[in-house]
Amino acid sequence: MSDVILSLTGVHTHIGQYHILQGVDLQIPRGGLSVLLGRNGAGKTTSLRTIMGLWKASQGRIQFDGRDITATPTPDIALAGVAYVPESMAIFSDLTVKENLYLAARSGPLDTARVEWIFGFFPALKKFWNYPAGNLSGGQKQMVAIARAIVEPRKLLLVDEPTKGLAPAIIHSLMDAFNELKATDTTILLVEQNFHFVRHLGDSVAVMDDGRIVHAGRMQDLVDDLDLQQRLLGLSLASHQ
Repeated sequence: MSDVILSLTGVHTHIGQYHILQGVDLQIPRGGLSVLLGRNGAGKTTSLRTIMGLWKASQGRIQFDGRDITATPTPDIALAGVAYVPESMAIFSDLTVKENLYLAARSGPLDTARVEWIFGFFPALKKFWNYPAGNLSGGQKQMVAIARAIVEPRKLLLVDEPTKGLAPAIIHSLMDAFNELKATDTTILLVEQNFHFVRHLGDSVAVMDDGRIVHAGRMQDLVDDLDLQQRLLGLSLASHQ
């Protein structure tokens, strides 16, 4: 994981009159799963949206896989191998689960073997394959959103708060899916508030506060250091076990 697939250098993002990112420096190792932690409003979602080109950096540089993507349009970033799962999920409610995945498979017809692999994590998707996605539960919609992002191999997967409001059984399915993805060529950058979830998944971690990265290192080092948890996050991971 010594190679870096994504780097942000001095990145600032303004949204209207608000200065959200204030000089973000972040490096994401190639392979494995990196976690972005921080309180609400720290700038985590803005970071993902800026990487994806949905909001433009007003200053600084973003590099992906050796290429400067700071001013690259979102569709071209997606074509380069980056997928984004927003917190809102943003699925097409009037389309079936199958149709949602077909739209995400830009290279052509769905890969049957890969779809069956996804069904192994999310069997509900097979059950509701021909149902309108808008009729599914919140957890099932999250499954659709993640399935769309991984229906084709991606170099980088950006995921915003995937476990928010989900039942424990579905969270375990997500853990299995992310662990499988970690064994592939997909690098994952995960924004998450469920510490129990990320402590078992994360290889590296960065902590944001007030639009800046205030800590970066190995996840295991953060898990092992209760004082560091308290200083950075205001609580310990142990309280969420």
